[in-house]
Order: sequence, then structure tokens, then C-alpha cells
Amino acid sequence: MPSGDLRAAGAHYVRPGFRMLPDMTPESRSFWTGGERGELLIYRCRSCGHFFHPPTPACYRCQSREVGPEATSGRARVAASTVTEHQWFEGWPPPYLIALVELDDEPDVRLTTNIVGCPFDEVRIGMAVEVTFEHWQDELGEVWIPLFRPAGT
Repeated sequence: MPSGDLRAAGAHYVRPGFRMLPDMTPESRSFWTGGERGELLIYRCRSCGHFFHPPTPACYRCQSREVGPEATSGRARVAASTVTEHQWFEGWPPPYLIALVELDDEPDVRLTTNIVGCPFDEVRIGMAVEVTFEHWQDELGEVWIPLFRPAGT
């Protein structure tokens, strides 16, 4: 497929045959496993009330160590997206769309993700999306990758 034609071709997300799974830390475990219960868990500061990502043992705003995972609404808006035609990993053939979404609960919390459930040419900046999860497991454990689909689908 020639460069530049990917969005117009009606391409859409296809589950890859391979995905590099994250190395979980004590702080990130809830983010990667919350999908088992259908929850997008993001760290929140109990002192200033702000969500933040990636998770760390202290709030970067007020330096409080009173932080921990909390369920969000799972709703977001597309802030940016791009379609790639380069095959970076075996088992994950192009094209695929990579998006940056900002959470409705805390717009400065942005997640890099994939948009599923619609053709790439329908993805727009400002588009309302909601979380869905893709389950993966390997010899080290199980994760639920947060992906996003058009809201209400």
C-alpha cells in the first residue's frame, strides 16, 4: 500500500499476533491488571486530588506520598494520532494507529494507546472514546492492555 493511503483505505485495528508485555513495578501493577475487572486504574494523590500517570510513589505536584490507584471513568478524548506503515515487531504487521488520549477525569493525564472498533480514517482529534481491555499473558503473568474505542460502542 503506498504511503499516505492508509487512512483512506478503511484500515482498522487488528489484534496483533505479538505484543511486548510490560515489566510491572509495584506502582504499575494496578494499571496493567485493573482491566480484569474492567477498571482503568490511575494513580491519584489523596492530598491534592489529582490523577497522574505514569504511577510513582509520590505526587509530582505536591510531593505527597499519599498516593495510590483509583478507578477512573474510562472516558477520554483523542489528543493526537498517527498511522504507521513500518513493521517494528514480528507478528504486528502494519498498518496500525497509535493514539494519545487525554482522560476526561484529568485532561493532563495522557495515555499512548490504540483506537479499536472504527476505521482509522474516522479517528479525529477531540473524538470521545472509552476504555476497553485486551487480555494478554506470557510466562511472566497476565496483563490487560487499555485500548480505546469510540464512546458508546
